[in-house]
Amino acid sequence: MSFLLNEIIATRKAKAIEYEEYLKRIAELAKKVEAGQAEETPEGLNTPGKRALYNNLDKNEELAMKIDETIRKTRPDAWRGVQAREQVIKAALYGVLQDVDDVERVFLIIKAQREY
Repeated sequence: MSFLLNEIIATRKAKAIEYEEYLKRIAELAKKVEAGQAEETPEGLNTPGKRALYNNLDKNEELAMKIDETIRKTRPDAWRGVQAREQVIKAALYGVLQDVDDVERVFLIIKAQREY
């Protein structure tokens, strides 16, 4: 992102773009940075939770989307800190991942995301 910012500033200094266009490009870059979405991130990863899964699952978009959908369908209300409810989520994750270690690792990521 800093490379892009430097490029925009250099272009402005060269007076190659109008000031209004300069401000639009800066605002666009700021929105991307604030959203936490890099340019190479797929469009479907439109929430912080999906992006966190994607980034921690070796950039596997299909798996990230499948886990997101599974969690949204199975999570009980007020599940954080209630072991029985957390086990429901872990069981659903195991159905997708088929590995206990992966379930524990991904569960911690899910638990840290407010949207779940």
